[in-house]
Amino acid sequence: MKDLPSSQPNKRPFLIRIGKTLRPVFNKLIARDSLIPNTPVLNPDIFPWTQILQRYWQDIAREFHTLNAAGTAIPPLRALSPDHTRIAPDTRWKSFFLYGYGVKVPENCARMPKTAELISRIPDLNSAFFSVLEPGAVIPPHYGVTKGLITCHLGISVPRNANDCWIRVAGQKLVWHNGQCLLFDDTYQHDVHNNTSDTRIVLLMQIRRPTKGIGKIVQNLFLNGIRHSAFVKDAQHNIAQWNQLQGTMKAA
Repeated sequence: MKDLPSSQPNKRPFLIRIGKTLRPVFNKLIARDSLIPNTPVLNPDIFPWTQILQRYWQDIAREFHTLNAAGTAIPPLRALSPDHTRIAPDTRWKSFFLYGYGVKVPENCARMPKTAELISRIPDLNSAFFSVLEPGAVIPPHYGVTKGLITCHLGISVPRNANDCWIRVAGQKLVWHNGQCLLFDDTYQHDVHNNTSDTRIVLLMQIRRPTKGIGKIVQNLFLNGIRHSAFVKDAQHNIAQWNQLQGTMKAA
C-alpha cells in the first residue's frame, strides 16, 4: 500500500503564527463574548444536533465499517496535514475527512451518504472527520488553535477496556462511549492515549463557538483567514491526491 510522498512540515502560515502570538488576546475576547460556558468540558445537550447524532450513531458506524470492510485505506493525519506532525508523530492516528474548514470532500461524503446528510444539518460546522486511533497510539499534550471552535467526539467504536483509552482535558480524564457525544474546548491542554489492543474510532466535529459582538468578529476573521491559508489548501490538495491514488490502485 503506497502512501503519499513524505514531506516535512512547512513553515506555519503568517496568520497562524500571528494568531499564536496573539492567541491570549483573541481567546479573551471570544471568551468574554461567548454565548456558552467557557469550561474545558461542556454538556453536549447545549447543541440539539448532538441528540440527532446519538440517535443515528449506529447508521454512522455501519457506514464506516462498510467502508473499512471494502478495503478503503484511511490515511494517516500527518500525511494529509504535515503541520500536525508534532502531535501525530507516527501513522497510528488516521483520519477520513468529510468536511475541512467548511469545505466538503465530495467523494468521501458520497461514500457515506447517511453520515454526510446528518452532519450537513449541524449549524456552523467547521470540520468533520473520522478520527481513528490504532492500538498504542499517543497524541501528546497540545492546545487547539482558537477558542472560536468547539470540538465534539461521537463514539463509533470504543475499545472494550475503555478505561485504558482516554482523553485528558485540563487534567480531567474522560473516556468515550459508543453512541455518546463528548464536547470540549480544545484550547485547554489535552492529550490522548490508546493503551489497548483495539482501535478507537470517533466521528470528530468542530463547530464555531456561538458568540456575539467583538468576539464574534475576531472569531470570524481568524477562522476565515485560516480557511483560505496554505495550511488548509495544502491539506485539501493532499486529501484529493490520496483519493486519486486510491482510485488508481483499485482500478489497476
